[in-house]
Amino acid sequence: MKAYAVEYPGGVFAAIDLPRPAPAAGQVLIRVHASGVNPLDTKIRAGKAAHARQPLPAVLGLDLAGEVEEVGPDVSSFRPGDQVYGMVGGVGGLQGTLAEYVVANAALLAAKPKSLSMREAAALPLVTITAWEGLVDRAKVRSGQKVLVHAGAGGVGHVAVQIARSAGADVFATVSPDKRAIAESCGATAIDYLSLSPEQYVALHTGGDGFDVIYDTVGGATIDASFAAVKRYTGHVVSCLGWSTHSLAPLSFRGATYSGVFSLLPLLTGLGQAHHGEILRGAAALVDAGKLRPLVNDKRFLAADIASAHALVESGALGKVVVEFHNEQGKRVSI
Repeated sequence: MKAYAVEYPGGVFAAIDLPRPAPAAGQVLIRVHASGVNPLDTKIRAGKAAHARQPLPAVLGLDLAGEVEEVGPDVSSFRPGDQVYGMVGGVGGLQGTLAEYVVANAALLAAKPKSLSMREAAALPLVTITAWEGLVDRAKVRSGQKVLVHAGAGGVGHVAVQIARSAGADVFATVSPDKRAIAESCGATAIDYLSLSPEQYVALHTGGDGFDVIYDTVGGATIDASFAAVKRYTGHVVSCLGWSTHSLAPLSFRGATYSGVFSLLPLLTGLGQAHHGEILRGAAALVDAGKLRPLVNDKRFLAADIASAHALVESGALGKVVVEFHNEQGKRVSI
């Protein structure tokens, strides 16, 4: 099979020939139709993501949508021909999805949403798992709450907005003015963080009480802003980017709580992988019910364009970037 490897930090993508892998017990072999490109992928390639534990040289890529080619022993949940999606590799020494085929633990996968193309489905796994773990697993988001999502037009953010909306929450999202329409199309009230301070938008949208749930997808000073904007006693702040150093005093003085999200843990440790599959099954149900849609970048990329796809992500792409290997009929596209 063809695969695309990076040999050293910042290196080019080299097309290499690898033996097609065989699934072991509990695994399936997947023909990759499409591979989503995340900011994390670009950081791993640059050698700036030690937490992902992906030594180079390596085949990168976390997300995929594809077709089950072969199942290993003890796998009853899938069979050849099934269309699946998931976050299955590209970290912890695991082969990534920038290849024609990849083996994956069946627990990590779910049936692809029927209403999405392979390209659209490949845009969902990492951002959806990250949003779900924060809002559903940690914050227990529910109807009647006021939820603030920072960077609500971003990868995790636009999915988080839709998940919170599907739970019945009243959702707000900080965005720059040029991305206001995206947040609103996902169901959020847009907040221009460039013109309003946290104190101002807390007063405007919560009467000064603070938000029940705040999901930070930015990190740095945005975490501190979240600590100051969360509701007293019952409020909860979640962050998937907890980098930097922060004083917990503002959070403590409000009697609120905080959770961190690290969605790579099941891939790195082998623990809790079945929950990823559960999340993706739940997300697929939301998609097919018309409550969740991925925002996919308009530009299409084939395998020969992987470097350009990474460059677009690094530049701040609007919508998820996806590389395609096989078309919807399963035929290999030009690579």
